Amino acid sequence: MEIKKATFVISNTDYRKCPDTGLPEYAFIGRSNVGKSSLINMLTGVKGLAKTSEKPGKTQLINHFLINGDWYLVDLPGYGYARTSKSSRVRWQKMIVDYILKREQLVNVFVLVDSRIPPQAIDLEFINFLGQHGVPLIIVFTKIDKQKQGEVARVIANYRNILSEVWEEVPEMLTTSSVTRFGRDRLLDRIAEINQLVKDSKEHGN
Repeated sequence: MEIKKATFVISNTDYRKCPDTGLPEYAFIGRSNVGKSSLINMLTGVKGLAKTSEKPGKTQLINHFLINGDWYLVDLPGYGYARTSKSSRVRWQKMIVDYILKREQLVNVFVLVDSRIPPQAIDLEFINFLGQHGVPLIIVFTKIDKQKQGEVARVIANYRNILSEVWEEVPEMLTTSSVTRFGRDRLLDRIAEINQLVKDSKEHGN
């Protein structure tokens, strides 16, 4: 897939206020400081489209970006950032859960995981939460340029082993680097493939 146009559309705190166009939506989410904004900017080829920051917890809203006039990339707040008030964390959690479970246009969640860090309970819990609710997902390992391939492979293998204990079929996993742009084409191709499946399903009335 070639991204010809990527534009910011709207930010809000309520899934019911999201764009009412019926276009498929692909949500990106991960633990705070996983490199989500950098990955979104790399994927779209638009520097500064998603706001990056050294300070975790920068994204606090549901952000919609229209891609090629055909689908939405949705930037969700990160989970697991402790340096906010309890009320803020509760509010963010409800906003995220409501969007994920109630947004009909959502067709896939990309769960971003830092490839440098061993499996964390909070990531595993979120992945399992999606699985329990039947939400389609793909796990995206970020920052693979930061360490040796063998170390990345070990982290991915650990995730597979842990998830295989509770999953009949372990979720698909992709690897990326916002610095080298590795994995960009594969991730965008997966979105294109899912988009086609969505269109085919609509045409057949499913």
